[in-house]
Amino acid sequence: MSFFPSILILFIYIPFPKPKSMLLNTYIHYFLPEVSTRFKVVFLNTIAFLLISLNVFAQEEISLFNSKGKAIAYIDTEDDDLTIYLWDGKPVAYLHKKSSEFHVYGFNGTHLGWFIDGIIRDHDGDAVGTTEDATNMHTQYEPYKGYKAYKPYKSYREYAPYKPYLSNSWSSKNLKLFLLLGIDD
Repeated sequence: MSFFPSILILFIYIPFPKPKSMLLNTYIHYFLPEVSTRFKVVFLNTIAFLLISLNVFAQEEISLFNSKGKAIAYIDTEDDDLTIYLWDGKPVAYLHKKSSEFHVYGFNGTHLGWFIDGIIRDHDGDAVGTTEDATNMHTQYEPYKGYKAYKPYKSYREYAPYKPYLSNSWSSKNLKLFLLLGIDD
């Protein structure tokens, strides 16, 4: 699916020699015979944008990176619970939406922090983990993920503390150890 929109963009933006351009124009004139050229270009750009958007929104997992850009965990977006798995497949936490915020809870009921604008924040307001798009840092290659283990039962959630002021710095806490606080092993 991600390959097709790239091809479509190449058709729109790269000037082709006359024979290929005539072939593309033939298809456009066949499907949109009585429309201006400007409308056709806008129409094709809109279709390309929609195809790319569908590919982005169809994403099943969101990778979480530590302060060094290493993939440590991921959020399963197909799961209704928005479960957070470690890279080896171990479920450690989940996202709980309360009003307009996502709270990060461990399966043991412990409130770990908040997920705000693609960044996992601890109780001090510092960043513990981030998605690739939330910051401008370089991320390392994502290795293969392990098989997902069965999720444990959720314990009762403890009350969330007041949300602190958000800082621009990274927490001294390790993302993996931070998430492991959400399970009783």
